[in-house]
Amino acid sequence: MTENQPTTDQSAEAPAVTDERADLLRTLAEHRHFLRFTTRDLTDEQAGLRTTKSALCLGGLVKHVAATERNWVNFILEGPSAMKDFTAMTEEDFARRADEFKMLPGETLAGVLDAYAEVARRTEEVVAGLPDLNASWPLPKAPWFEGQPEWSARRVLLHILAETAQHAGHADIIREALDGAKTMG
Repeated sequence: MTENQPTTDQSAEAPAVTDERADLLRTLAEHRHFLRFTTRDLTDEQAGLRTTKSALCLGGLVKHVAATERNWVNFILEGPSAMKDFTAMTEEDFARRADEFKMLPGETLAGVLDAYAEVARRTEEVVAGLPDLNASWPLPKAPWFEGQPEWSARRVLLHILAETAQHAGHADIIREALDGAKTMG
């Protein structure tokens, strides 16, 4: 653990979101909008359709981005214990992770979007209350983190932003293959 880890004390009044935090949250909100916008006017069935060779569907992408954001915000608050040790994941763990990318029976697009909105609200609340974006934790064990001993809250937010933007692009391709609709243009 490093000296400047965030606290989870929610009793203190959250500071106004300004400067860098406002820029990060505004940019993240823009990319969230692009992702959500790709699902406009779709039925639950359409949100679960695979339209390319990829296993991805629009509802599953939103679920995955929400789960990823939720997990990384938990990491900001709790450190590596908030995330799985990827080197010790079982077949069951990988199957559950694969379900993040699918619309499962009983799931609705409205429910997926509502859950994503709740994740976004929590992220904004946590970021507003962080005493320092430099607060850092050691990364969880995973082959893709080799050589990166820790990430600051700032680095985590940049990762969430990149993940959201990347998947918004995936969603745009899936939507265009579904019915020709585009996010932009």
